[in-house]
Amino acid sequence: MDIVTLLPFIVLIGAMFLMTRSAKKKQQAAVNMRNQMQPGTGVRTIGGLYATVKEVNDDTVLLEAAPGVHLVFAKNAIGAVLEDSEYNRIVHGDEDTDLKGDTPIVPDDASSLTEPAAAADPADPADDAKIDLGKKDEAGDAEPAPGAQGAKSDEKSGGDTDAK
Repeated sequence: MDIVTLLPFIVLIGAMFLMTRSAKKKQQAAVNMRNQMQPGTGVRTIGGLYATVKEVNDDTVLLEAAPGVHLVFAKNAIGAVLEDSEYNRIVHGDEDTDLKGDTPIVPDDASSLTEPAAAADPADPADDAKIDLGKKDEAGDAEPAPGAQGAKSDEKSGGDTDAK
């Protein structure tokens, strides 16, 4: 056999080996992370629940989600073990001084990005004025179209239909 015919099989086997190797490394890192859990550590479950570890057993973990609320989870359900500063920032809303830097804060809505700074004064009553969209508030103000008197718009005249 020629080496050229065996080359695709060799590349395929090599790629499969590398993929399984990286997956095993990730799985081992997750097992090590779960084994390093200690009581008092903040964790996030795979379902997104943030809680504090109260007790670690062989296959289960006792978590405290709120004061007096204890939950039993499988160890495999722990998605991440968090550092104390990150857990306090997420759960308790503690602001970390490291997070405040020179980067601008993006507002929740884009209105402050499109309005000039002078027009964004909330005390200015002119900002609250209604915008005229060309519609009349009362039906009596509208003038009927010429030739529309006496004809109903819902009925067809002379047996004409729209179908072709």
